Amino acid sequence: MDAEQLLQMILSFNETEQNPHFDRQAFKVKGKRIYATMHEESGTLNLKLSPGIQKTFCEYEGGNIYAVTNKFGNQGWTTFQFQNLPSELIFEALNLAYTDTINGSKK
Repeated sequence: MDAEQLLQMILSFNETEQNPHFDRQAFKVKGKRIYATMHEESGTLNLKLSPGIQKTFCEYEGGNIYAVTNKFGNQGWTTFQFQNLPSELIFEALNLAYTDTINGSKK
């Protein structure tokens, strides 16, 4: 999956907004928190998952999916090397992050 395909996939989620976030592009549901960030140059997608879901994805595809290496990783933020992963897997992870954001509180 390339960056343009990923961008189209993320923006297909209802009410998703795109904004700059440091050196990345951030994606949030209108009126809610960020659920994904993308860094095109490094080919990485960071998603906010529950810690349990994070663990499952990291165990499934440990080399291309891993916890962010700071305190955010402990909160479920997970890095996906999107260029090395099937689009179906990325869509599933995006859907989980998006759904959790929809069901969560405003931030």
